Amino acid sequence: MSNDPAEVVHASPRLSLWRAWLPAVVWLVLIAVESTDLLSARHTGSVLHRLWSMLFGPIDPDLFDILHAALRKLGHVIGYATLSALLFRAWRATIAISKPALWNIRWAAPAFFMSVVVAYLDEWHQGLIPSRTGTVRDVFLDTAAALVAQMLILAWLRNRRLTLVSA
Repeated sequence: MSNDPAEVVHASPRLSLWRAWLPAVVWLVLIAVESTDLLSARHTGSVLHRLWSMLFGPIDPDLFDILHAALRKLGHVIGYATLSALLFRAWRATIAISKPALWNIRWAAPAFFMSVVVAYLDEWHQGLIPSRTGTVRDVFLDTAAALVAQMLILAWLRNRRLTLVSA
């Protein structure tokens, strides 16, 4: 590595972008893995049932089916809210704006829309796998989670800005 200051200056922003985008890329890979047969309801159900039985004892099959479905939907909400937040962070590091800000629509909009596209592609992919089902309902659930994440980011950063101004 060179000791030339000009090279160090140019390497630093690139490294910052890698650090900003890497968590989002890793999360996208995780979503892709979750979309495979490996994590279909059949497979997660048997693992979760064994775990539940070891920790809490026997469970009524109908109650377990409800619990399993709810946990899978909760996974959608957590997964796509997290994706949306990680993409916001990545776009914030990527798109420069003229005046300093904690939140900007130029970061939130691409984060939200990318999350929606990933949700659609994920459900489309699942529709191609015999052990999975791709549903429009899940795209709507994922979209809602991504939108709520952006709203929470906005609210949290506005509150943070007000706290910083009043301090």
